[in-house]
Amino acid sequence: MTKRLKTALLASAVAFVTTHAALAESHGDLVAAANAEGMLTTIALPHDWCGYGDVIAGFKAKYPDIAVNELNPDAGSADELEAIRANKGNTGPQAPDVIDVGLAFGPASKDEGLIQPYKVSTWDTIPADAKDAEGYWYGDYYGVMAFIVNKDLVDTVPTSFADLLKPEYAGMVALAGDPRASNQAILAVMAAGMARGAAPGADAAEAGLEFFAELNAAGNFVPVIGKAGTLAQGTTPIIIEWDYNALAARDTLAGNPPVDVIVPSDAVLAGVYVQAISAYAPHPNAAKLWMEYLYSDEGQLGWLNGYCHPIRFNDLAARGVIPQEMMDKLPPAEGYAKAVFPTVEQVNANKETVVAGWDSVVGANVQ
Repeated sequence: MTKRLKTALLASAVAFVTTHAALAESHGDLVAAANAEGMLTTIALPHDWCGYGDVIAGFKAKYPDIAVNELNPDAGSADELEAIRANKGNTGPQAPDVIDVGLAFGPASKDEGLIQPYKVSTWDTIPADAKDAEGYWYGDYYGVMAFIVNKDLVDTVPTSFADLLKPEYAGMVALAGDPRASNQAILAVMAAGMARGAAPGADAAEAGLEFFAELNAAGNFVPVIGKAGTLAQGTTPIIIEWDYNALAARDTLAGNPPVDVIVPSDAVLAGVYVQAISAYAPHPNAAKLWMEYLYSDEGQLGWLNGYCHPIRFNDLAARGVIPQEMMDKLPPAEGYAKAVFPTVEQVNANKETVVAGWDSVVGANVQ
């Protein structure tokens, strides 16, 4: 080894140690500041959604000096933003520190000045198209559009949107919501359009509406909102919904009836939720520490255990840190590797087209 190479290696080692020592010191300072605040206020985090019950318990166990104050677990994204607006000058327990909202609400809340930037230490492993470049909001987890299938009633499990048009699925296929109002159903229409080769957004919405018009005309579409109960009863033997809802339903049904959860081969559409810190957070350091926890391997695996794909899934899988028993409960990983993440503009364009066109193009009154 030459003297120059030895010097270069020594410099690299020193830089590595210095960087990680600085990170450790910085994290220690953050923990101390968060402990001094003594509280974190969350909102809209039901314990049965994405494993949040265990995630919150894990944070409490790791940081016992920080009390977690949970507001309105059943609130929607719009309610979360309104809670920030209504409590701008309030440092009491009704002011949320952090929010977990649908993708479109991230940029909207930034534009309105409701959130503040913070880049977690694992920032570089979050896909660029799932985060604000300045750190105001970032994807936390996602689901992909999937099929849940009652195997007692369906002899051959469909593996693609194209399959759903086959005569053998007459009177079997449903959505998990009204596509004139439900975000999940609206994006299912976009997924169907993408399966026909259309680009995400208005083009896929138009192609998706045409797909469902054909599905309805063929007698395969059931205009009933699909749930675990209607699946088990046979009213809706095939439901198109987010994979995490389908997998949770699989657990609830516990084999009665047996079901398959399939990620369609012709379109893997991901729906992202995002995290952000309130610009008026009474406990900003606790909020940052919460974000560090959520975006650590431990926090990401907590969401995965609740069947929500953490935004850093590809990084976790590449490093082999996902327990095999957790992977065994999920559909094959190769399907998720092809996931398409629509932009906010594409999501909004799709919604406008689907809501405006469902009645005239498809003509099925889903309820």
